[in-house]
Amino acid sequence: MLLLAFLAVFPLCLIWAATSDLMTMTIPNRLSLLLAIGAIGANVVAGSGFVDIGFDVAAGLLVFLFCLCLFAAGVMGGGDAKLLTACALWYGLNGSLLAFLLYVSVLGGVLTVLVVMLRSWQHVLLAAGIPMPGLLLTAKKIPYAIAIAAGALLAFPASPLYRVALAQIGI
Repeated sequence: MLLLAFLAVFPLCLIWAATSDLMTMTIPNRLSLLLAIGAIGANVVAGSGFVDIGFDVAAGLLVFLFCLCLFAAGVMGGGDAKLLTACALWYGLNGSLLAFLLYVSVLGGVLTVLVVMLRSWQHVLLAAGIPMPGLLLTAKKIPYAIAIAAGALLAFPASPLYRVALAQIGI
């Protein structure tokens, strides 16, 4: 049951990240830290060995290095890089990490197109009285945590931690 409590941290933090990014265009550092600690804790509670945890940390490091390059090039925000890194710890170096990154990439492209379209129609939306978060229409950034959260939730059933949790409760 303790594993289920750790696993509940994951979607709650993702919803928090997406909401925060949508409303403020920021992702709190404590959120990424909570996700990272939660991933390690969930692995320990699930009975993962040092090798498995090492592969999860390696996945986080690889994603971090890639995101660091994107951040340095000015195409990714620091909060997004930290959130992606923390999420990678939940998947490890297996097929579910690739599924997660693929979901995030595709959903991020769709999100970007939608935000650009909304911004091009902002006068119509405002004139029609349709409520929109102000920063969504005026900021030059994309609230990419929405895509990260959606991709993470879609890929989570393929993750090893999810499978272990289901096995522990007999499903």
